[in-house]
Amino acid sequence: MMVPLWWYIVLGVVLFVIGAAGVLLRRNILVVLMSLELLLNSVNINFIAFGRYHADFRGQIFAIFVIAITAAEVAVALGILVALVRNKSTLKIDDVTVMKG
Repeated sequence: MMVPLWWYIVLGVVLFVIGAAGVLLRRNILVVLMSLELLLNSVNINFIAFGRYHADFRGQIFAIFVIAITAAEVAVALGILVALVRNKSTLKIDDVTVMKG
């Protein structure tokens, strides 16, 4: 028995809403980054589900590109966070309003 497409869509929507709420409501930078990852993973679920539904590999190819871009984003963000903690010793978004060079 195959899982219906709408189950994947509902799962993607639920994960997207949880991720969007985390980005909008949380004040810790790490939680915001994890919420962004959740947003991108929900999009990947929908890409793969629609690709499988239409018997096409394009959804999986897009998902692989999103995963690659996400890995680069995480590497840059964690580097910025390490520098931020060394200078400010905080991870709260409200405390970090201006980044000076």
